[in-house]
Amino acid sequence: MLNKLSQKSKILIPTVLLGGVLWGTAYQFSPKSRFINHYVDSLLTENQKRLPDNALKGVKMVDGLTVSTFATEPMLINPTDIDVDAKGRVWVLEAYNYRPSITGNPTHKEGDRIVILEDTNGDGKADISKVFYQGPEINAPLGISVLNNVVIVSQSPYVWKFTDTDGDDKADKKEILFQGIEGEQHDHGVHTFVFGPDGKLYFNFGNEGRQLKDAKGNLVKDQFGREISRKNFQEGMLFRCNLDGSEVECLAQNFRNNYEVAVDSYGTLWQSDNDDDGNKGVRINFVMEYGNYGYKDQMTRASWGYPRTNMEEEIPLRHWHLNDPGTVPNLLQTGSGSPTGMVLYEGDLLPKQFYGQMIHCEPGHNVVRSYPVTKKGAGYSAQIVNIMKNETDQWFRPADVCVAPDGSLIVADWYDPGVGGHQAGDLTRGRIYRIAPPQTPYSVPKQDFTTPDGAAKALQSPNIATRYLAWEALSKMGKSAENALASYWKNDNPRVRARAFWALVKLVDTKKYIDLAIQDANPDIRIAGLRAVRQGKLDILDYVEKLAKDADPQVRRECAIALYGQKSPKASQLWATLASQHDGKDRWYLEALGIGAEDNWDACFSAYLSQNHNPANSASGKDIIWRSRSNQSVKLLASLATDPSIALKERLRYFRAFDFVKGSEKSSALLGMLNGNSQEQNQINRLALGHLDAEFVKTSPIAKNALVQLMNNLDDKEFVQLQDKYTLPEGNERLISMIGKGEKVGDAGNALFKSPQGVQLAKNIINNPKQEDLAIKILGAIRWNGGKTQLTLLQDAMFNPKYSANIHREATRYLGGSGNGEDLILELLKAKKIKKDLIPVAVEGVSRAWRRSVRVEAAKYLGTTNATSKKLPPISELIALTGNPKNGAQVFANNCSVCHQVNGEGMDFGPKLSEIGSKLAKEGQYLAILHPDAGISFGYEGWDIKLKDGTQLVGIVASKTETDVVLKMPGGLVQNLKTSAIKSMKMQSNSMMPTGLADGMSQQELVDLVEFLMTLKKK
Repeated sequence: MLNKLSQKSKILIPTVLLGGVLWGTAYQFSPKSRFINHYVDSLLTENQKRLPDNALKGVKMVDGLTVSTFATEPMLINPTDIDVDAKGRVWVLEAYNYRPSITGNPTHKEGDRIVILEDTNGDGKADISKVFYQGPEINAPLGISVLNNVVIVSQSPYVWKFTDTDGDDKADKKEILFQGIEGEQHDHGVHTFVFGPDGKLYFNFGNEGRQLKDAKGNLVKDQFGREISRKNFQEGMLFRCNLDGSEVECLAQNFRNNYEVAVDSYGTLWQSDNDDDGNKGVRINFVMEYGNYGYKDQMTRASWGYPRTNMEEEIPLRHWHLNDPGTVPNLLQTGSGSPTGMVLYEGDLLPKQFYGQMIHCEPGHNVVRSYPVTKKGAGYSAQIVNIMKNETDQWFRPADVCVAPDGSLIVADWYDPGVGGHQAGDLTRGRIYRIAPPQTPYSVPKQDFTTPDGAAKALQSPNIATRYLAWEALSKMGKSAENALASYWKNDNPRVRARAFWALVKLVDTKKYIDLAIQDANPDIRIAGLRAVRQGKLDILDYVEKLAKDADPQVRRECAIALYGQKSPKASQLWATLASQHDGKDRWYLEALGIGAEDNWDACFSAYLSQNHNPANSASGKDIIWRSRSNQSVKLLASLATDPSIALKERLRYFRAFDFVKGSEKSSALLGMLNGNSQEQNQINRLALGHLDAEFVKTSPIAKNALVQLMNNLDDKEFVQLQDKYTLPEGNERLISMIGKGEKVGDAGNALFKSPQGVQLAKNIINNPKQEDLAIKILGAIRWNGGKTQLTLLQDAMFNPKYSANIHREATRYLGGSGNGEDLILELLKAKKIKKDLIPVAVEGVSRAWRRSVRVEAAKYLGTTNATSKKLPPISELIALTGNPKNGAQVFANNCSVCHQVNGEGMDFGPKLSEIGSKLAKEGQYLAILHPDAGISFGYEGWDIKLKDGTQLVGIVASKTETDVVLKMPGGLVQNLKTSAIKSMKMQSNSMMPTGLADGMSQQELVDLVEFLMTLKKK
């Protein structure tokens, strides 16, 4: 049977001979032979599955394309990013030295490498590997762009410019292009530079980037003179600059980890963006210039999870503030994942469905895929089409994809059991694949860059590095290249025309070809023309005037965006003309209008009102009012918020809109809504009060009286939110009642201790012997806080002889409930201040401490110790064991649900794990449990916070603004802190997940737990 199968096989099939294993020749299965695949897979050991010859065994390809191996280890290892030059060579960034401080992996003191892989004999496989550069400053770099003899490497905190001056494929010169980019050794730092059709460079960084400095160390200023830092911009950003790094423009902001930008021939921008792990919010964005993309609150910079009016019902949507005015909508949300490299395919070798489309790597789901788009109003809709997916090997981690000169795709595979979270489980492997139609040899078309005709033709290559060489040559030719470029300007293919257009505008005659472009029959060419006007610094208003009533909404979208920064009366009138054409259904168009009116809202809205006298009477007008940030729109906003003909649920958007308007008119309008106490009016009062400043409420008798009356009729959840914000003395008795009933105990305890009156009320109850049961519940309600007042009260309850034995015991148990309390328990145990009979209670109170050192140290005082963990087999043996997922679910509930959620069940503290089985292979699961410090998810790092009053807190920073910090603590408790009260904040180097989590499990329970986690996959 095996002999027959071998005719269709391209994997290594073991032949059993006298009890041994003899490895045979490489073959390929028919795509239909799933049974055979499964049969042979069962014969392979784990090590055999990882061999390069078996790398493609579980791969499923889209119809019309095949995949082959171009290079494997040891020619390369751990490829983070690649580029393909005009000769068809693959340039690889390696990451052996990936985050050793967290992974604990060894490093190369020589630094990571930049490797060139070349196929010299035309068989489609690399046979030469050269090291272009290796240096200690190169540590897991994230982006490479090859521009002739210049190579730009993104390695936070630097962007390096390497130059090969003598053509020997070695870096002879190293310069700093940019620096000061935070995020060293971090996936959320600076990413790849991309050469655009306009002769500019495009690049981005994730939310760890924070700022951008030039080669001299000065903060870079954008096109409007604003320093590029967190002072002026939010989170992840997208940039454009000249080839020498000058004239940097910040094009969009407020992404989480926008990994790589793709630019099409019209100058349209596309990106992926990663969510906070476990929230199924990974997204694909069409990027409108100057847009806000909603990762943090645009006004307060608070986290997406911070309560707000009109929050989206589904967390993946809530994650991006999509219901907020001022947030550009997402093109597509893809669920969970860890998105990485992306390219825009503008060749003709692949099937037609991929022409002009994004090609993207998603290592979290072991797939390379495309997102074909369709125009929809002023924006787009998209679908997902998988190109290459490994259905059996979760180690397949595609990190980047590029287009080769012949139009084929080149894919880099990091090949590792884990992805994201700063994990690296393998340091020896890495693969490069080529995707092309069947029977398509790898070839490099010959190009002639010495003549105008040859250079103009080369500009149409699907390979970006080839286009750069063409641009470079055409730049030197100048006007002499006009005729050659003009022939492509008349081409039937609009993308070919667009590339020729940009070269003609930038290198030959700016105004002549812009004037032709904005009159063109193709709307995409008109859009390119408008973009060129802005780059050419011509009179943008003249051109917007010509296109302000264009029949195509996408052209009008670009007109609106072009008004950004324009503040003349003419600009306001043009904006009003564009706004009057909004149909009330197109969010893309509405947000483009918002971009165009930014910092000029009063003038724009006034002009709009002169053309639209009753905007609240139409869907389009209601949208404009909702999106407006003009004081003139406040009364209209208030009328819509209180309009009984509109369902209250639909009116929530108008209440939320008040948060984006500044000025006294807003407060007056909100107070004017307080009227009566009917059921609906109480809801309106609640909403109106919720959007006023807390201090204003305290100083306004009208607002305060209404608030007290309203809070009497709220459920516990809403009540405690308002009480936490306003700390009114009248609410303390109800907080005590909630604690007594066990309702939202931690939140109620926090709110109670925010006011002196609340603290005194708690002390009075604890001092009353007749209220012992309630006193113990109050002590339990403050156990997680760790504040100075709370800890002092707990210690007093432990030792003061006037209290009962019950209070002594429970206070001893509760003292260790916070990070500060854990330290106090250890101090008291060491000083022998805890009574002998209460030592077991004190130790039990810290038995689930995050810090293993605390648990181990405390256990010593019991006379026994579990300091030495039980011996477990190596991970390589554990993964071969089979567990019971049903039993594993119970192990999870007992050990993990205190911090993690699965499908909504459990505590929302650590990353959500509902799809962790899609993200991590078995090796990665064991690594995360046994060695949590090797994979701390970004955004879930532990923080030690010291307050000015001496209080010390430990938790996860859920949100941080200039005035407030929201700290999530174990057990689901949330603590709101004022930055003015914080003395210091220090990130912990270790994971908050206990390193000894497996100590309390048997080996079988651990195996069952991993088996359960592997079932948690994307539906």
